[in-house]
Amino acid sequence: MRILFVVQRYGVEVAGGAEVLCREVAERMAARGHESVVLTSCARDYDTWEDHYPEGVAEARGVEIVRLPVVRTRDPARFSALSQRVADPLRRNPVVEAAWMHEQGPILRGFGGELRRRSRDVDVVVFFTYLYPTTVNGLAELGGTVPVIVQPAAHDEWPIRLPLIRSVFDRADGLAYSTPEEQEFVDLRFRPTVPTEVIGIGFDPPVGGPPDVASFRRTYGLGDDPYVVCLGRLDPNKGSPEAIDFMAEYRRRHGGVRLVMCGADMMATAPRDGLVITGFVDDATRWAALAGAAVLLQPSRQESFGMTLAEGWLMDRPALVQRACEVTERLVHRSAGGLAYGGYAEFDAALGMLLGRPDLAARLGANGHRHVLATYTWDVVLSRYEHLLERVVTARSTAAGREVQSTDRRPTTA
Repeated sequence: MRILFVVQRYGVEVAGGAEVLCREVAERMAARGHESVVLTSCARDYDTWEDHYPEGVAEARGVEIVRLPVVRTRDPARFSALSQRVADPLRRNPVVEAAWMHEQGPILRGFGGELRRRSRDVDVVVFFTYLYPTTVNGLAELGGTVPVIVQPAAHDEWPIRLPLIRSVFDRADGLAYSTPEEQEFVDLRFRPTVPTEVIGIGFDPPVGGPPDVASFRRTYGLGDDPYVVCLGRLDPNKGSPEAIDFMAEYRRRHGGVRLVMCGADMMATAPRDGLVITGFVDDATRWAALAGAAVLLQPSRQESFGMTLAEGWLMDRPALVQRACEVTERLVHRSAGGLAYGGYAEFDAALGMLLGRPDLAARLGANGHRHVLATYTWDVVLSRYEHLLERVVTARSTAAGREVQSTDRRPTTA
């Protein structure tokens, strides 16, 4: 099958969950004999959308990558002001919503024409995430001319309540979800009638031997201290400030344990005792960080899956997640792979239990590992993807056939 993937950023240096998933799916579908093409931006950083990659067509791991330049970078002050206004139902209107989506970015030069041209040569177009103009405007540009699937990465946050976003779900011919919780959320909010499937997210254990934990500890001066690891960019929207504050308070009360945060620091975080920030790390370093950790912390309140949970479970690490994120809280409950917390008191008690009872921590980590192997292996995930693609393409073809038959039966006038 010929598949066009549309995503706001793409590349091995891009750490966003949906973007990583898009790259993995595109590459692995190509390896299974499908024709994968990706239409994306030249940007690496979603905060500014500055061009980083060269414009044009490239190839990587069997995938044709088409990059378009960003028309202009984001204006942080304007984006913040528009976000505050559009988040308020009493202050927003269609014009403000459209302005916010434009400022959200990325707006790409020649996007509409390139999308239409590329879509004529494929069987189906797959849009990743509901949140960006590449999806919102892309669906409008295609106007039903080709079967489209949206993998929305949906969760309960204010942008998904915008009237503008309903068009994403209304225009999709099929919907792909990462978890049952995401499907349930979208079903309740938008009541789609098109084919849907819980695809999941695929994970592979690290290759090339066991992770080098000793080297990781030496590199970051951890010695023999126990540490909690948190993966992903440091960002207020990801719960990073609360995680840092909670860990600092826990260390003040109980001593010993450190917090290691592996990801780009978007907050210019000030140095704190017991806090180690590695910056963006490669796969080998990430696996080593997980393998050496006592606990994997997931503090975000806004996740559609939480890929780091599955990676931690592959290393038999127990998870500690923010209860306010229903998706990750229910995932931990369903897998029996960790604990959840609300405020600091619950955080203190849960972390103390995981650090103080190695038997419990090991059992929870093993439960999570079994859950990943049973649910999120790539072969299972890609088979589900292929099934949904076939359903959507067949449904569109059948509907088109019925339309032709209906037209043929219309009476003619003399």
